[in-house]
Amino acid sequence: MILVFANQKGGVGKTTSAVNIAAGIGIAGKKVLLVDSDPQCNASSAVGILRRRVQSSVYDVLIGRADIRSAIVSTGFKNLDVLPSSPALAGAEFELADLERRERRLCNAVSEIKGEYDYIIVDCPPSLGLLTVNALVAGDGVIIPMQCEYFALEGLSQITSTIGKVRKLYNPSLMLSGIIFTMYNGRLNLSLQIVDEIKKYYKDKILLPPVPRSVRISEAPSHGKPIQYYDRLSKAAEAYDLLAKEIIKL
Repeated sequence: MILVFANQKGGVGKTTSAVNIAAGIGIAGKKVLLVDSDPQCNASSAVGILRRRVQSSVYDVLIGRADIRSAIVSTGFKNLDVLPSSPALAGAEFELADLERRERRLCNAVSEIKGEYDYIIVDCPPSLGLLTVNALVAGDGVIIPMQCEYFALEGLSQITSTIGKVRKLYNPSLMLSGIIFTMYNGRLNLSLQIVDEIKKYYKDKILLPPVPRSVRISEAPSHGKPIQYYDRLSKAAEAYDLLAKEIIKL
């Protein structure tokens, strides 16, 4: 199953969720490929992949310079491989614009290795450009991480609209698989209000538990480790492990 983690709003815990859920699925015994499709390369560094050591990246795969198998790297974490990103990916939107069937470049590449993994998790950039469209065309489902704040509601509307357009034009089987609440504080009225509002329209799509705000989860990427390997007993690690199990049930 190919799951795309997307939200055009930055700072909502999208990459953090993609990395830690990928790690959680691996811990649960499923083989996972994490695809870092964001030029910021944060998902790659969060699993210990250093930019200077990357020989081939998702950029090389998209423009046809490298075979996808040659670009995949083992992370050393249980059942978890990564297709790393590169800062060069920032210019890929322009290079892809002139290529035939540009929206299917990632889909075509991933189809070669899809049978080798139980799950492929794609971390998208915080935008709705061609890189995100490529991910959505390749995906089976979309996971939307979101903060419990007012502007998140606008972002949710935009990404669901984009999912609808991609489904109509390129990928009729694409579905909204789930919504994850990140940086959650149950003591704030705003958090509770946002959750209640989302439940009115997407009750059957909400994945629980919400991920609590945590200093430890902010520290983990600087050590190149998912939260489960950085602080196994933290509430954030517990939340992401439970979310991984919920996603496996989808």
